[in-house]
Amino acid sequence: MTALNATHDPKLRSWVASANEAGCDFPIQNLPFGRFRAAGSNEAFRIGVAIGDQVLDLRAAGLVDTDDMNTLMNAGTKERQALRAAISAGLAEGSDRQAAWSKALLPQARAEMTVPCRIGDYTDFYTGIHHATTIGKLFRPDQPLMPNYKWVPIGYHGRASSIGVSGQVFKRPQGQTKAPDAAEPSFGPSKRLDYELELGFFIGRGNAQGEPIAIADAEEHLFGVTLLNDWSARDLQAWEYQPLGPFLSKNFASTLSPWIVTMEALAPFRAKFERPAGDPQPLPYLDSASNRESGALDITLEVLLQTAKMRAEGVAPVRLTRGNTTEAAYWTAAQLVAHHTVNGCNLQPGDMLGSGTLSGPKPDEAGSLIELTLGGKQPITLPNGEKRTFLEDGDTLVMRGWCERDGAVRIGLGEVTGTIA
Repeated sequence: MTALNATHDPKLRSWVASANEAGCDFPIQNLPFGRFRAAGSNEAFRIGVAIGDQVLDLRAAGLVDTDDMNTLMNAGTKERQALRAAISAGLAEGSDRQAAWSKALLPQARAEMTVPCRIGDYTDFYTGIHHATTIGKLFRPDQPLMPNYKWVPIGYHGRASSIGVSGQVFKRPQGQTKAPDAAEPSFGPSKRLDYELELGFFIGRGNAQGEPIAIADAEEHLFGVTLLNDWSARDLQAWEYQPLGPFLSKNFASTLSPWIVTMEALAPFRAKFERPAGDPQPLPYLDSASNRESGALDITLEVLLQTAKMRAEGVAPVRLTRGNTTEAAYWTAAQLVAHHTVNGCNLQPGDMLGSGTLSGPKPDEAGSLIELTLGGKQPITLPNGEKRTFLEDGDTLVMRGWCERDGAVRIGLGEVTGTIA
């Protein structure tokens, strides 16, 4: 795990003035990566780093010689740390690079963003124990969690081609559903469309097929973290998921933040990974001293909703929930990597591992509407009087995440928005 160094110094300031403003998602201590181009252009997407309200073109700044994000992600840990140090030094107040690098900046408001890297494979896990318990109670009151849940990280392989970037607009999914009192299924649009508040963990350097990644080495293979909304059509899923799991209910869209916050940037925001008393401890291949000591990530997550009516009236999105990952996730990112590869599976640069829905123990920390409304039985009432059990056409869902701790500068994961057409 990354040790603290000069790039994390809370006293460090940037010559990009907006990066020094209180509450800024992208101070000089963050430096997340993404792919951008000037809005309205037909240029190829380039690798950029967010700094304040600007994006620094790494190639124009002479820091990289490629526009291929996956190539950069494949670099070794020392190379990545050296690049971070060079970016930090060049953006710091008093740097002799200010004059040259000022020409390599583009305001984010004038940038078009795309998915941060080329995602070859996507695996969605189910690490949120409170989410799993609440959902389980809806369908299996006597056994909310399956017997394997506390022993093995549960996951399935998802669809990478429909992953989009923040601002994604998609059509309401269609498929088969079956009402409890119906003799046969019917076909039509989903009536129980939901969001799922997740983190996406991006693989940096991969592994050869047949060579597992030990948990002690797992974070050497993690490039960074992004926000992920893994939309879910609950009614389609209820009919199709047995025996092989989600299909049409999940493959229509997933939405990411445009920025990957690196594991190096998250170093000041690690937390102990501790199982509740009485729970089984991880098997040896999923356990290490470093994972117990600081395997968890301390990230605050919130969800906001803006309906079409609110948007037309100029009303800002309203918050539905807010929680923290330290209370939500039953498995760490390192454990997901170790488990994914223990049977010899080869991960590749740009592969993404979804955390699964991250819900806290309290109702106002839920990461989905199916939890907030108890399966649609208890609608939520918005400040303007509108009610929701599940998402309606025209709704825009907003997710935000940030890290904040005494003695460290607040860093953000950006924002991920998506709208149902």
